[in-house]
Amino acid sequence: MTSKRATLLSLTCVVLTLAAMACKQPPADESPPVRFLGATQSAQFARAFEPRGFVLPEDLGPHFSFQTEWWYTTGQLIGDDGHRYGFQLTFFRRGLTPGAPPERPGLATNQIYFAHLALTDVSSRRHAAFERFSRGSGELSGAERAPFRVWLDDWEIVALQDDSRVFRLTARDADISLELELEALKPVVAHGHDGLSAKSGEPGNASYYLSFTRMAAQGALSIAGRSAEVTGEAWFDHEWSTDALGADSVGWDWFSLQLDDGRELMYFQMRREDDAPEPASSGTLVHADGSIRRLSSRDVALAAAEHWTSPHSGARYPSAWRLTVPSAGVDLIVTPLVADQELRLSFTYWEGAVDARMPGGLEPIGRGYAELTGYASSMEGVF
Repeated sequence: MTSKRATLLSLTCVVLTLAAMACKQPPADESPPVRFLGATQSAQFARAFEPRGFVLPEDLGPHFSFQTEWWYTTGQLIGDDGHRYGFQLTFFRRGLTPGAPPERPGLATNQIYFAHLALTDVSSRRHAAFERFSRGSGELSGAERAPFRVWLDDWEIVALQDDSRVFRLTARDADISLELELEALKPVVAHGHDGLSAKSGEPGNASYYLSFTRMAAQGALSIAGRSAEVTGEAWFDHEWSTDALGADSVGWDWFSLQLDDGRELMYFQMRREDDAPEPASSGTLVHADGSIRRLSSRDVALAAAEHWTSPHSGARYPSAWRLTVPSAGVDLIVTPLVADQELRLSFTYWEGAVDARMPGGLEPIGRGYAELTGYASSMEGVF
């Protein structure tokens, strides 16, 4: 594993550059801008200590008392061109000081947003990823609660109904574009202990974590000059925290799987510096009727069966897994649809579409996404 310094330096430089831009002196007739602490000053932010109930649409929106927040959409689609696609659209918020941005005209802010857009064309084995950054002010970027909306430039996730169960996704960059409507088919899921998702044994090393685990998707996309009308299923995650990772954690392996029997499985395994799994790793099994079962690391076995080394970053990632939940009758072989779904952006990680099969089975019995972090460099200090 390479040093974490490159990851931290890259993200810190972006944060400090945007902070400096946000702090530029205003004209003399304006109030002075908010002063910033910098990327690593987290002591004044709230932390996740206690379970809590979620209220929609409010909890889909921003939580400015916490330092870090993200909104994740991933899914698999089938096009009218016969191609199979995977997509990811993610928005990240990073607070420089606690509290909402100032309510006055101008560009001064205490919030920075960045976003990742990725598409995989399975048939052509092509994966493309893009990144944007912006200060959280004006219409440059931001997040709102009622109705729910998060955006950066013309990339956007916005709720179309008052109950926030239908979203519209819009994003385009270079030769890819994505326009989708997503409708939740099950109630919102609170992961962990009533929404409190522990990342280590230390109190406060946790996030608040909710999901729509199965959403019907329809719309259009284009990649490398090929356009298609698409349908499929998607997954939506929203998580907020401050210093969520334990002191010796370097990254995680995360899975969101939608099974053909109507169940969904989310599991994340935190990894320590010695590559040992963190005992606080956990997951959620969502039954076909929407009821849930919380899974601890004792309930789940996850083992890498194969590996793939990126020719770009040199990082060595797992590329097939045996994932079992014996007490729930789950025994899966999870494999990527395309080996190279690595995102080489301000920090490098692997996130891509996967299939799930029974051991020895030929046909998939589930589909979803996997995210692998900390293989190219440590995530400590980033999230």
